[in-house]
Amino acid sequence: MNSKKILSCGESSKETTLSLKLLLFMKSITSQHLALAIGCFLTSPLHADDLMIADFEGESYAPWTVSGEAFGSGPAHGPLAGQMNVEGFIGKGLVNSFNKGDDSTGTLTSPEFRIERKFISFLIGGGRNAEKLSLQLLVDGKVVRTSTGPNEQAGGSEALQQDAWDVAEFFGKSAIMRIIDEARGGWGHINVDHIVQTDTKPKGVLQNAERQFIASARYLHIPIKNGAPKRVLTLLVEGKEIVRNDVEIADGKADWWAPMDVSAWKGKPLTMRVDKLHEDSTGLSSIEQSDSLKEADDLYRESLRGQFHFSPRRGWNNDPNGMVFYNGEYHLFFQHNPYGWGWGNMHWGHAVSKDMVHWEELGDKLLPDTMGPMFSGSAVVDWNNTSGFGKDGNPPLVLIYTAAGNPTVQAIAYSTDGRSFTKYSGNPVLEQITGGNRDPKVFWHEDTQKWVMVLYVELQGKHTIHFFTSPNLREWALASVTEGIAGTAFLFECPDFFELPVDGDVTKKKWVLLGANSEYAVGTFDGRHFKPEQTKLTGHRGRGFYAPQTFSDIPAKDGRRIQIGWFQTETRGMSFNQSMTVPLELKLVSTTEGPSLTFSPVKELESLRGKSLGLESMTLKPGDKNPLDEFQVELLEIRTEIDPGDANEVVFNIRDSMIIYDAKKQELTVNGQRAPAPLRDGRLRLTIYCDRTGLEVFASDGLCYMPMPFSSKPENRRIFLETRGGSANVLKLQVHELRSAWTTK
Repeated sequence: MNSKKILSCGESSKETTLSLKLLLFMKSITSQHLALAIGCFLTSPLHADDLMIADFEGESYAPWTVSGEAFGSGPAHGPLAGQMNVEGFIGKGLVNSFNKGDDSTGTLTSPEFRIERKFISFLIGGGRNAEKLSLQLLVDGKVVRTSTGPNEQAGGSEALQQDAWDVAEFFGKSAIMRIIDEARGGWGHINVDHIVQTDTKPKGVLQNAERQFIASARYLHIPIKNGAPKRVLTLLVEGKEIVRNDVEIADGKADWWAPMDVSAWKGKPLTMRVDKLHEDSTGLSSIEQSDSLKEADDLYRESLRGQFHFSPRRGWNNDPNGMVFYNGEYHLFFQHNPYGWGWGNMHWGHAVSKDMVHWEELGDKLLPDTMGPMFSGSAVVDWNNTSGFGKDGNPPLVLIYTAAGNPTVQAIAYSTDGRSFTKYSGNPVLEQITGGNRDPKVFWHEDTQKWVMVLYVELQGKHTIHFFTSPNLREWALASVTEGIAGTAFLFECPDFFELPVDGDVTKKKWVLLGANSEYAVGTFDGRHFKPEQTKLTGHRGRGFYAPQTFSDIPAKDGRRIQIGWFQTETRGMSFNQSMTVPLELKLVSTTEGPSLTFSPVKELESLRGKSLGLESMTLKPGDKNPLDEFQVELLEIRTEIDPGDANEVVFNIRDSMIIYDAKKQELTVNGQRAPAPLRDGRLRLTIYCDRTGLEVFASDGLCYMPMPFSSKPENRRIFLETRGGSANVLKLQVHELRSAWTTK
């Protein structure tokens, strides 16, 4: 036998073992040979093949046993009814305890097996609750290992992630696996798949990985990869937990960088902790400190950035919140995910403006805490300091919001400078009514000298609005309940409530109760009870408009009621997503059906006008030259008044968005969306605003408002006007190119 061959350490462990045995019987063996052979034996890989415990690919869970309803009768094949998309599992099946929703419970238990490898690896996702929602390993009847999903707050992801246990100490013992779901409410379910015994330590599973900093700059820049598995990122200051967020941390190259403002803790030790992180991830090591935003050279000039619609510098926005006029500024708070392109991690972002056109973003003011993420609400100026939060004669600005934890409650925060805010130590100010109570709208009712809170409450399957009163913003008593219409979205979440004169007559006022989809009711209010006279009236008539709110505390001499809505303008590929509509002035006008809301763009937008084109009265017939041929721009305002004459249709093409007025039906169509738009005094009066990501169209003196998100190539600046089927008289046509609100003052 060739001794060089026998002593080669490049062979498999099986071959090396055989070689060692042969050497022991060879008379010619030397001590040097024996030592080298033993060394090869000890250092050669001894990994045996993996042993599958369960892959959940069958029609049933057998031979596992099921109890309760949560797991159903067999493996799921993706998301169940009412569930977000489930991803990251292997093959077709997985364990998914969302059967019958988050409130169902149960267990899933494996048959007994012998531990024969060093590790047990698995995929896991869903809710985070180690006591009530977990995958468990039991040895000798005792739980010796446990793992749970990553999600415990609203938002999150259903993606399964790799995890593993080191079980070498239990080698040779009998064990069982058990999956338990005893949790109820949000994220009350667990996802599990592909449970395997292995001698290969799964790569990429670091529990509670940490990195320490001394806060020396304003921002920590966090690398974000859109669509990556969400991990729990926790900021600790001097060892105390400040905030946790579900973050799509980039393990390698980042799509964008999310700034976390740590200026409040300058000079103090910070810790960034990630609950689970791949061993080869650069997610923590690439975090940088800086006093300026990272990669901000094109900030506000990005190709899909609305140029006169507010959007945050980074991350997702949805509902406008806390809109108030205070210390000479319009304050716009908003639902904000600073650390993701999609919804989640609800903070209150904050921006201010002198004119509602040019906005300065000031950072996040309400951060998620132990009471939950920060859901929608409102803001008021406590002029009489009824709350006691005022200082040195300065009336406090008070934010009223929903803390959407478990339970879901209403809370307040206050400020005397409009910049820094303190959460009230006595929170919550209103305990949970049902799990579906949220979005408080608060205002001062002068006649009764009380604060009034208008709160959405899902009660016994119905949409209801609860009215509460308070003398001081801290103590609230139920005054009345107004029901919506069962089975409809009417009065569904994010209520707004305000009084308006009818036709501008201050002696004739009505109250308007408005829901998130901008449907509304008109009636009377005595400080405790709302009595609707008209219900389920239609607000906007377009698409992509939701959860509008109006400013409180605008000075009486101004007298306007101004609204901003969430404009659902998706911006894929950007480091930000969604925006706000332009500010809208609301009025109540008489119609044959009763008082109705009108919507008009605020006059302050005129400050953006650049070059303009004004055309004299003219008759336009089919086939005529396009009167707007010489006016090809990206950002646009059009105001026109047209007598339709005998034309069937009057048509604007704005960068390939079609705005068509059917003169016979008196109907307006914007990109396929139809709405009634009656002629006023026999005239079509039309106002159009065009930004990079959307149109806002106003007709019939504001009775028809059609917001419309859209997408167009930057080079497409085609604009034309034509008639079809007859001639129309264009009485007035003014076209203005608009400048960017981000670059003009």
